[in-house]
Formats: sequence, C-alpha cells, structure tokens
Amino acid sequence: MEDPIQLKEEGNKYFQANDYEKAVQSYTQAIKLNKDKALQAVLYRNRAACFLKKEEYAKAASDASRAIDINASDIKALYRRSQALEKLGKLDQAFKDAQKCATIEPRNKNFQETLRRLGANIQDKLRIQFSTDSRVQKMFEILLDENSEKEKREKAANNLIVLGREEAGAERIFQNNGVSLLLQLIETKNADLILAAVRTLSGMCTGHKARATAILHYLGIDNICMWMSVDNEEISLAVCNLLQTITDCLLGQGKEEHHGKEEAVVLDTKKDLRMITMRLLDMLVSKEVSGQGRDRALNLLNKNIPRKDLKDHDNSRTIFVIDNGLKKILKVAGQIPEMPDCLPLTENTQLTASVLLNKLYDDLRCDPERDNYRVICEEYIKSKIDPQDMDKTLHAIQMVSGVLQGPFDLGNKLLGMKGVMEMMVALCGSEREIDQLVAVEALIHASTKLSRATFIISNGVTLLKEIYKKTKNEKIKIRALVGLCKLGSAGGTDYGLRQFAEGSTEKLAKQCRKWLCNTSIDARTRKWAVEGLAYLTFDADVKDDFVEDDLALQAMFELAKTSDKTILYSVASVLVNCTNSYDTKELVPELVQLAKFSKQHVPEEHPKDKKDFVVKRVKRLLKAGVVSALACMVKADSAILTDQSKELIARVFLALCEDPKDRGTIVAQGGGKALIPLAVEGTEVGKIKASHALAKIAAISNPDIAFPGERVYEVVRPLVSLLNTERDGLQNYEALLGLTNFSGRSDKLRMKIVKERALPDIENYMFENHDQLRQAATECMCNLVVNKEVQERFVADGNDRLKLVVLLCGEDDEKVQVAAAGALAMLTAAQKKLCSKMTEVTTQWLEILQRLCLHDNMEVQHRGLVIAFNLISADKELAKKLVESELLEILTYVGKQEDDPKKQHIINVARDCLTRCMDYGLIKPLSQA
Repeated sequence: MEDPIQLKEEGNKYFQANDYEKAVQSYTQAIKLNKDKALQAVLYRNRAACFLKKEEYAKAASDASRAIDINASDIKALYRRSQALEKLGKLDQAFKDAQKCATIEPRNKNFQETLRRLGANIQDKLRIQFSTDSRVQKMFEILLDENSEKEKREKAANNLIVLGREEAGAERIFQNNGVSLLLQLIETKNADLILAAVRTLSGMCTGHKARATAILHYLGIDNICMWMSVDNEEISLAVCNLLQTITDCLLGQGKEEHHGKEEAVVLDTKKDLRMITMRLLDMLVSKEVSGQGRDRALNLLNKNIPRKDLKDHDNSRTIFVIDNGLKKILKVAGQIPEMPDCLPLTENTQLTASVLLNKLYDDLRCDPERDNYRVICEEYIKSKIDPQDMDKTLHAIQMVSGVLQGPFDLGNKLLGMKGVMEMMVALCGSEREIDQLVAVEALIHASTKLSRATFIISNGVTLLKEIYKKTKNEKIKIRALVGLCKLGSAGGTDYGLRQFAEGSTEKLAKQCRKWLCNTSIDARTRKWAVEGLAYLTFDADVKDDFVEDDLALQAMFELAKTSDKTILYSVASVLVNCTNSYDTKELVPELVQLAKFSKQHVPEEHPKDKKDFVVKRVKRLLKAGVVSALACMVKADSAILTDQSKELIARVFLALCEDPKDRGTIVAQGGGKALIPLAVEGTEVGKIKASHALAKIAAISNPDIAFPGERVYEVVRPLVSLLNTERDGLQNYEALLGLTNFSGRSDKLRMKIVKERALPDIENYMFENHDQLRQAATECMCNLVVNKEVQERFVADGNDRLKLVVLLCGEDDEKVQVAAAGALAMLTAAQKKLCSKMTEVTTQWLEILQRLCLHDNMEVQHRGLVIAFNLISADKELAKKLVESELLEILTYVGKQEDDPKKQHIINVARDCLTRCMDYGLIKPLSQA
C-alpha cells in the first residue's frame, strides 16, 4: 500500500480496535510517503495518540510538537502534548499547552478541568520544593554549626541520609549546592559527619548516571580514594559503597529508576571507569593507604573488573588491568608482613589479592591472553630474584605462593622456572626465621601437585623435620607440621609424619588444637592449625578427641567466618573426617579372606570409626552449633568457596541429616536454606549429596517452615534430580517422600513438580519391584492427581496411566492399595471420562473394585466405595452394569449395617450409592420390593 490517505485510514481502524502497535506502523509508513503538510500534521498527532496509549510519553510529546510546528493552532496536537508533558513531570510546560487549548475553545469543560488540575499540581510541587529546600538548608546549618547540640546534629544527619535516598530529595540537595556543603562536612574530620555526608552522597548517586558522574567529577577520584584509605573501618566501608554505587551507575547496573524524562546527553563512561580503575590500582602499592583501604580497593576490582557472565565476549576491563596493574597486584601478593618495608595489610589482604589474580586469569578468553599473563608474572618474578639480595628474593618466593593460592595452574608453571624450587628448599635451611617462614609456606602451597611433592619429599622433608624440632617460633613450627602432613597426603603415605622421632598423631593434633585456641596468635597462623587438623583427623582417636574439645570447635567455627579459601576447605575437611562422610570402599569378605591367606596386610576398621562412635560425634557437632557455621560458610564469595569445598560441606550436611530427630534442629539453624545453593552449583557428587540431604529434610518437615516463602519451589528440582536410575534406592525413595510431602501442600507446588518433568519418573517407580519405592511413588501420584494438568494426562488417549493405577489397587501391599485407591477415587471424581475409561483399560476392573469395597482395611474400603459412587454418578449405563454385578450385594450388605461411629463414613457412602441407583430407577426401595 503506497497511498498515505489509505494508510491513515488503516491506522485509524487499528487505533479503534486498540491495536496501537499496528496503528503506529501504518501512520509511520504514511509519514514516509506523504508530501502534503496538512496531512503530515494529522499523521503526527494521530501517532502521538498511539504513543499516549502505549505510555511512551516522550515520543508522544515529540510527535505532537511536530504537528504543532506545521499548524500552531492544532488543538488536538496541543492537548496531546499537554497530556504527555504532564506524564513526563513537566507540569509548567503542560500548563502552557492546556492554556492555549482553553484560549482556542474557552467553553470546553475538559480543558478548563485540566487547567485547574495542573495548576493545583504545580502549586503542590512548588510547596514541596520550597519545603524541601528549606529543610535541606536547615539541616546543613545545624550540621555545619559546631555549637549545635549533639542530638540535633545526629537527627539532622539521619534526616539528610533519608532525604538523599529519595529521588525528589536527592535532586533538591543536588540543585541547592548540596554537594559542596556535603564536601564541607567531610572536611570537618568529624567521623559521624563524614559518615552522614558519604551515605547521603551514595543515596544521591543510586540509579542516576548523570548525577553520579557529576558528583564523581566534583569530589574527584583522588579525594574519594584518599577517604577510602583512612584507618577507620566504618568510613572506609561507606566510601567504598559510594564508589561502588558510582561504578554501578557508570556500568549501567544496580537499581534503575525512571525519572520521567529521557537522558538529554548520552554519557560516555569508559573514560571515567578507566580513571577509577587506575586509581584503585595505584592504591594497591601506596604506603599511604591503610590495610583496610587496600582491601577495599581489591574488593572493588574483584567485583567490577572480571565479567559476571562469560557469555559476554567483552573482557577488555580485565585486559586493561592485566596490562596496567598485574605487577601491582603481584607486589601485594609478595608482601611479607614480618618485614619492616611491608605495606600496611590486614589478615585478608594477600588472600584477596590471590582471589583477584585467579578471577583475572579465569576471565581470559584464549591462550595468547593467558600466555601474556604468564609472561608478565615470570618477568616480574625474575626481576626480584637476586642471590646477592635475600630480602628481594624472599618477595619473589612469596609472590609464587600468592599465585599458587590463586590460579594454581599458572602457579605450577612458575614453580618450573629455573631455580625457584631449589631456592625454596635452600631457604628452609637458612638460619633466619623470616626465610624459613616464607619458604615453608611456599613449599606447602607447592606440594599440592604430586610431581612437586615428590621433589620436596626427596629434598625438603628432612629440613622440615629439623625446623619443626628446633624452632621456637610458633608460626614456623605450625607451618612445618602442616607441610609434613601435606607431603604425606600428596605422596599417598604418612611419610612425613612417620619420621617424627617424637610422639604420635594424637600428640601433634593436641598441639594443633592448642594453637587453634590461642587467640594471641594471629588468625593467619591459626588457620594453619586448622589445615594441620584436616590431615590429622583421618585418625579415629584424633577426631574423637577433637569433637570433645568445645573450645577448639568454637575457635574453628569462628575462623570459618573469615574470607579465606584455605580455611573454608580445611574446616570442611575436618568436619568430613569427624562425620566419616568421605567415600569408603566396601571390603568383600571373600577377598579379605584371600588376602589374609596370602599374608597381605588387610586394613581393619578402627573401633572409633564404627557407627555408634560416628553418631556420637555427629550429635556433639550439632550441639556445638556446626549447622550455623556451615550456613555461614555457604554464604562466602564463589572465588573463596570452591566447588571442592561445596562438595565437602554437602557431605557433612548429609551426615548430619541421617537421624530424623536432628532434622528440625538443622532447619532451625539455617541448614535448609544453606543446602539449596549446594544442590544447584558445584561438583556432580556435591550436588547429589546436597540434594539427598534436602530430600531427607523435605520427607518429614513442614515445607512452610523448612523452606519458607518462594524458597520451597527451588527445592523441587534437586529432589527431581534424584529420580534417576543412576542414583541408589535410598536416594530415590527419600526424594519420592519429599515430593509426596510437597505435592500435598499446594497446587502451585504440584504444578512445579509437573513442570520439572517428574511425572514420567514417578510413573516408572510405580512399576518398581521394590515395595517401598512402588509405595512411595504411588503415594506421590495420589497427591499429584489433584492437579488438573495431571488429570488431563490420564484422560488423554494412548497411555496406560489409568490401567497402572487400577492394577495397583489390586496389589497385596495395603499401603500401595491405599495410595492407588485414593488416586483412583480423586481421578474418577474429577473426570467423568475416566469413569467409563476405567471399565475399558482392564478386564479385572470389576473384580478389583469389589475387593476394595470388601477390604478389611477401612481406609481401603472407604476409597473403594467412593470409586463405586463416582462410577454410578457418572453414567446410568455404567451404574446399570454395576447393579447387575455382585457389587449390588456388597453395597446392600454395607449399607444395611447399623450405624457405627467408627465406620459411619463407609456406611454412608454405600447408602449414597444405593440412593443414586434408586434415583435411576435401577433398584426399588425395600418397602416396594
């Protein structure tokens, strides 16, 4: 169609039919083809009407303006622009257009009403503005007056923060020189005023890119980073949040707010983002920056530089940081706290640097990018190795340690650099304690790989033993012990431990517990005690003693709250050992006898690894609050909580859930919530273990309490994942129990189970030879058939679902019969089609129904009689077929029984069946017979 007039008419028809999208398309096409100015104005104002209906007010105002440009007295265009401007919050401009409309048509009541409304709204807006402006002014006067009362100042500060979080308030502060006044508050050096100012600025920046950019430029990134560097945790954190809010706005993330107007200028944020990134990288190596400030800078880089979604191909921010700041991050990782030239650090700084190194490496997309990363690391470390300057070399070894705690594969390549491993071993033999400390720690991280461990076993074990025996420095002693434990584990033997001349593993474990409980030792050193226990608790005596030491348990749980990847893994390992939740190979008795006959060593189960002792340890851990500790560990950042750690935590949870009596405690302490992410992410084994633990909780708990709110729907998928032939029977069974419990709660949950495609699997288990599985599946189906979609699947042609349920009603297993009869009763009550279908699916249907109606179990009998009633009620011919069978005698026998409270419900159903038959005229009342 190429005629603009026809296209206009077509658009009008679409508009009248409320199809505004197609109307817009027709008007747009007409605008392109039309050359008549008068028609053009009509087309623009008509399209403006469409945009008003679609609530695209900026486009509506634009089109109306184009119509007005052609014809200044186009009253329809003026009114439509007035409507659009009002919606955009431009009340004064909307008022002017409405005034023009009223001038052209003074008697039009609609225009007069619009003018009154807009006038009142403008007055209200001005009143609020003036009120807000005066309030803001008053707040700043109180805050900047040193003589103001403390209570007044606090109230004014809190009010300012609240106002900054509201869009209208934030805009008034911004427009009334508020940023300058807030800067004055920061410069007072009063901690409370600084916090109030920074938090107000954060509120003002939230969700508003233009305002955030203006505030960033006014304050200056150097000032912001300087404030973040102060040695005051509260202020440092508040400034960090401000910078994160600004960054979110520049990246287009965070809370999006529509301010009733389009951005007039498209801001290019790349320059500002690079400026922030460069300044954060500079903070890493500045001696003027506090340890907390350095942590904040690392956290901001961790959060904002690597891609959040690897499907996004743009990793330019990561490449920029590697090219401009990788050496600075390595310098932080290479710091040695015990040396005088060390930068200010906290206990978490270097681990956070390792996490950043790992995230940057994982964010690289190809081998050339990874090679560039490796080359920068190698060249920087080589530049630090100097045989003539041992302090400089120490920093190089510490950097390798830092990389080994981050991107391990890269760290392993760095270990292959000429002289690195030899230098580590040589430093162990040094007389200087600082050399020993750094070298031992590096050897521990290096020995994770078996190939490296073999080198260290042959070269460093003797040195580690000597260090452990001779040193009086607790920090070195504990690291030497962990090194020997780790070497024993990596080498597949207790080689390191067996060579100790003194004591047993219990003695070493006791020493580790002593270090762990000693709060005067720094947390960085105490974490090594946990790692030592992770190896030593393989011994049954050690783990039994450990769970009885409440101080050691609480100290370990407290350490688990720190953001340290090694600690989380070590704590999880200790708990796996204590609960015996690791995998064990089942010994075949015949093979054991054969091994004994051939005089081979056969490992025997330690008495304290038997079930009674394990249960006792589990109860002890629960009493000590292990669930709260695990729940806290699960909340850790993904870079710290590795998939391996998740698997270990899932194993522990499964062991804790073994006794049904303990599951309420686990739920009360947050175990149910903590298990959900473990069942969704991690290793395959970890997800299965977590899903199984969820199934154990779901099987017996009230879902509304165990998984409140929407969380319950997240549990369905893990449970369905256990309905798999690759899972063991217990996992299948407990998953079915959990789904049965859920499907009895609400139709929304039943629908979720159906959507997760669980029905085919549940039906398969209804065929199972295993009695308990068949029973659980049938009970689950009994609950699911309440759902209409499930009923429709039974009604559909070409399936044997109904036949299966009918045949299960004839099973000898009473529990299966109860569930199957319940399902059949609900299906036949809800769908009349299934009543006639039931008589067609199997020739045994009548015999099965009669057996149900005469069953000794009253629950089965009642359900059988309900099925009979449903069949009789569905169709007269069907009722006739039942009356002509022996079922009539059964109904008469049951219905004639004397009233009995215990089985009155059964007698009543039988009587209802007979009454319905009389209504059909198939039988006569007794008096007429």
